[in-house]
Amino acid sequence: MNRQHGAQRPLDIVLFGATGFVGSLTAACLAAHAPDGCRWALAGRSLPKLERLRERLAATDPRCADLPLIPADADDAGALRELAASAHVVASTVGPYVHHGEKLVAACAEEGTDYADLTGEPEFVDTMYSRHDTRARETGARIVHACGFDSVPHDLGAYFTVQQLPEGVPLTVDGFVRTGAVFSGGTFASALTALGRGRQTVRAARERRLHEPRQVGRRARAPQGSPHFSAATGTWALPLPTLDPRVVERSARALERYGPDFRYRHFASVKHLPVALGGTAALGALAGAAQVPPVRDWLTSRYEAGSGPDEARRRRSWFTVRFVGEGGGRRVFTEVSGGDPGYDETAKMLAHAALCLALDELPATSGQVTTVTAMGDALLERLRSAGIRFRVAATL
Repeated sequence: MNRQHGAQRPLDIVLFGATGFVGSLTAACLAAHAPDGCRWALAGRSLPKLERLRERLAATDPRCADLPLIPADADDAGALRELAASAHVVASTVGPYVHHGEKLVAACAEEGTDYADLTGEPEFVDTMYSRHDTRARETGARIVHACGFDSVPHDLGAYFTVQQLPEGVPLTVDGFVRTGAVFSGGTFASALTALGRGRQTVRAARERRLHEPRQVGRRARAPQGSPHFSAATGTWALPLPTLDPRVVERSARALERYGPDFRYRHFASVKHLPVALGGTAALGALAGAAQVPPVRDWLTSRYEAGSGPDEARRRRSWFTVRFVGEGGGRRVFTEVSGGDPGYDETAKMLAHAALCLALDELPATSGQVTTVTAMGDALLERLRSAGIRFRVAATL
């Protein structure tokens, strides 16, 4: 077991926000996959809800009957500091993170505790880098954001694609995302929050650039592509303004395996042009509505936080991310695919990221790092074993 930070602690993993929709799915995944000897606990604001969750888990696995419960509020800095000091890894599902996430990140950075979350909010990720990366490097904490569908399939998928290409040459990778799924109230609230904070997001990105070291001798970039028809996938490709390409870019900046000059572009993949045009218009309308606080609040109220699609609907959900990589005279087509992206597979990704940080032998890293930089091959193999598929479709 890789408990790299300091003295022995009472717990290996604490799951914070365990009683929420994704939190309870993550708890079930930890119960199913945590090995004997892994010491983990449930944490959240409500002790009665934690007790009910523990009872549900114990009904399936009697080992869960004695799981420790840690009542803690996202705004209680003292309680979060105690929580962080008790564990080697804290995994958080409590969003929107820009409103509820910083105190826990700060506590983990201060205590040298590894941290993983599900954020897809660029403002939060950049602000946490500016405020807490330096302290996390000093204490040895690994701060790993975006450990769900944002951005694990894209970060690990691009990494897997690069591994199929020659070393030491300029590389390009394009990712094409398709999903068939619905979202929960919490996800919708986080998306609206991010869309409605455009000025703050730009300001946070500018502030981060002042703190980031300049890359010398290599280049990694993730420009926004333009809408086009992709002959490689036979679909319309629409640029996705998400956190994912930034995460891939940061992995490429950190690892020389991506070559001297790396470029990544990120697209939604849509089969039919009318659907592509309609989706673009709908996203634009939602982004416009998010700028008006009363409208944003009304839209958020339409989807209850903590709710989500039922098991039958999630069983019908799926995702596919296809990658086209080129470099050194070779062209490769790869694919990452799985079931319900927003909930079942996201819970699986976060649970296995926490287990990976707590138990696996990993590269020596600290500070704010990506999933590839922190866990790389170890997390890829864990997710493969858990049913998420990484495959090479063709090489030319």
